[in-house]
Amino acid sequence: MATATTTVQGLCFSSNTTSKPNLLLQPSLIGCPTPLSPRLRTPLSLSSRPRRVSTTTVAALALPTSKPERVTSDEKARWSARAVKSFALAELQARNMKRPKLGTEGLLLGLLVDGSSEGAKYLREMGITLAKVREETWKIFGELDRRCVTPRIGLPLSDSAQRALDWALDYKLKSGKDGEITIGHLVLGIWSQKESTGHKVLAALGFDSKKAKEFSKIAGNDAALSYR
Repeated sequence: MATATTTVQGLCFSSNTTSKPNLLLQPSLIGCPTPLSPRLRTPLSLSSRPRRVSTTTVAALALPTSKPERVTSDEKARWSARAVKSFALAELQARNMKRPKLGTEGLLLGLLVDGSSEGAKYLREMGITLAKVREETWKIFGELDRRCVTPRIGLPLSDSAQRALDWALDYKLKSGKDGEITIGHLVLGIWSQKESTGHKVLAALGFDSKKAKEFSKIAGNDAALSYR
């Protein structure tokens, strides 16, 4: 037996009272919304909602070192929150550049991407900006190697980058001063690796031993960083 149909708000109903609305039909051309099931209309419970993970819970305030005993034995071997943040940004920069390892040039880019530390501000005053560092880096590396596959988790450090971190740690410990290891110490660590890409980029942009000496005076200055 043929039955008549009626369209209401994009839903097709049959004249037979036992039929159910066909929810699989697409909305009408006049823009009527597709009805949602009761389950989709129900708000997510607090336990089922995705949680935002704070940066401070992801990264401990210590960067990789070839001598981990120095970190556990001395409270002065603690990196500043800004330095930890710039390290995370450095890894992202290295991945974007399709680098197989995180090098000194990545460390330099990371601290300039953040740009809020005293060290980064001092570099900008010297004319060493993020754009210029990127340009000089590409001059050294050449074109982007899109065939390079970076590890999904834990991009390894280059030898020079690890030595730069260790140098910054040693420099801070030898100073005997209180406070954390800052972006300033990291910049000096990069500069200490004369054969590294980061050193070559800094030198190409006018950074020299005289400016490094001036830079060392503000190396320990890093305002407290809040993630709120």
